[in-house]
Amino acid sequence: MLRISAFRLLGRTGASRLSLLEDFSLRHYSSDPLGVRDDTRDARAYFTTPIFYVNAAPHIGHLYSALLADALCRHHRLRVPSAAATRFSTGTDEHGLKIQQAAAAAGLAPSELCDRVSAQFQQLFREADISSTDFIRTTEARHRMAVQHFWGVLEARGLLYKGLYEGWYCASDECFLPEAKVTRQPGPSGDLCPVSLESGHPVSWTKEENYIFRLSQFREPLQRWLRGDPQAITPEPFHHAVLQWLEEELPDLSVSRRSSHLHWGIPVPGDDSQTIYVWLDALVNYLTVIGYPNAEFKSWWPTTSHIIGKDILKFHAIYWPALLLGAGMSPPHRIYVHSHWTVCGQKMSKSLGNVVDPRTCLDRYTVDGFRYFLLRQGVPNWDCDYYGEKVVKLLDSELAFALGGLLNRCTANRINPSGTYPAFCTACFPSEPGLVGPSGRAQAEDYALVSAVATLPKQVADHYDNFQIYKALEAVSSCVRQTNGFVQRHAPWKLNWESPVDAPWLGTVLHVALECLRVFGTLLQPVTPSLADKLLSRLGVSATERGLGELHFLPRFYGHPCPFEGRRLGPETGVLFPRLDQSRAWLVKAHKT
Repeated sequence: MLRISAFRLLGRTGASRLSLLEDFSLRHYSSDPLGVRDDTRDARAYFTTPIFYVNAAPHIGHLYSALLADALCRHHRLRVPSAAATRFSTGTDEHGLKIQQAAAAAGLAPSELCDRVSAQFQQLFREADISSTDFIRTTEARHRMAVQHFWGVLEARGLLYKGLYEGWYCASDECFLPEAKVTRQPGPSGDLCPVSLESGHPVSWTKEENYIFRLSQFREPLQRWLRGDPQAITPEPFHHAVLQWLEEELPDLSVSRRSSHLHWGIPVPGDDSQTIYVWLDALVNYLTVIGYPNAEFKSWWPTTSHIIGKDILKFHAIYWPALLLGAGMSPPHRIYVHSHWTVCGQKMSKSLGNVVDPRTCLDRYTVDGFRYFLLRQGVPNWDCDYYGEKVVKLLDSELAFALGGLLNRCTANRINPSGTYPAFCTACFPSEPGLVGPSGRAQAEDYALVSAVATLPKQVADHYDNFQIYKALEAVSSCVRQTNGFVQRHAPWKLNWESPVDAPWLGTVLHVALECLRVFGTLLQPVTPSLADKLLSRLGVSATERGLGELHFLPRFYGHPCPFEGRRLGPETGVLFPRLDQSRAWLVKAHKT
């Protein structure tokens, strides 16, 4: 009997002592701010979200997946500005027994349900400023062709056979389960009913003749792949979990269902009595988007990074790589895995009435505000908790007060009446702490700030490469705090532009603070694109000066000319980020479905 299982799965504060900064000098200035080789700048990148099941409306977990992929993609575009170098796909998964049943329960044809819910995902992603280059629906003709071609390749390579499957199937999770993953719980009538041990969803005993994929042949190749590339699955605990699963027997996988039972799907080529298993169908979407089976897909596939939730790890880290190997292709370049969101400490559930409507959150907290919150607070390794008061506290503190306040201070007419990037005075702030002369006013903490911000782009890039966007934002936030401390420490509002003693230092303080803001605005573009645009526009930074390749911090400090010095600031753009209303009346509404 075939048993097929499915698992559900910086604050950098610069040194404050002069002795730590004695070797500062020019070593932080580089023509390559990220410290990467030129040849990596030409690299293509293909990012994907899961395609989302259309049995229910989108929630914040779906949006979180899309935002992680969007931020990774936008950051890559800052590194490699060519639009042709980056692709980013998302979409909806529209086949399967669960869709068939949900449509019947709603009194709709499956296609009607798919059209309705897919439109909700598309609208949400437009409103959330998700910059995908393709939205794939598995009901499209191009996808059907790709799936049937992929099936034909597996068949031609002798990896499919017909056999009798007998075992548990969970329609809600669209997966097969071994006996060890099934338990009994009281049902509505009080009788014990079989359910998935991990998801709690009902399971039913299934016995039918299906096509079966020789998954068991790929246990050792999968182990070699993962052991040979420790970063193939990130974060590391998920990499380790998959290797543990592969220590167990890997049974062959049923990859079709009887059409009389499941008609809403893609027929098996040459056998209309069978429908292709929804997960095989869905996974091929990643190939469909890049032109499979046409030759163009070959130049994109090696650059693929999947962003997925932990509940679908086994499908993406075992079944999908095995299917790819079987079809003569390599596994994905990277699989980035994230955990889930809870609400006030509880799992989101329709029965609890605590499913958070992401569109309500985008409206309440602003698009950039909610993007920032999810990416700043979301830690891929473990589940994260959402509640309205936390959102307000974070956004008011870090965007409205710290960042917005800093911009307001440095561009206010009273402090910066010329409305320009003031000149930097090297005598007031020499490149080496030991060279501070009579005109020098820079303190050890100021050199620590310059050091922190100079290394920030590389630090942020490393965090993105390690799928730690929350750490990248933590590092930016830490430097924003340091910059506010710098401005507060030197109180430019107490200095006089008319004084020959004060004026050079006043200009230098503003110049340094504006340079810090330029770095922050550039680095925040992947997370808060509209806010970053407003900030950089206020600083007078043109569209061609916003890439990471152009991000040379404080060049005057390092003895290089600064293209911004003396330039007029951009027009007034209003409040950078509004302070959020903290009345509990509408915070509670954000929890409504």
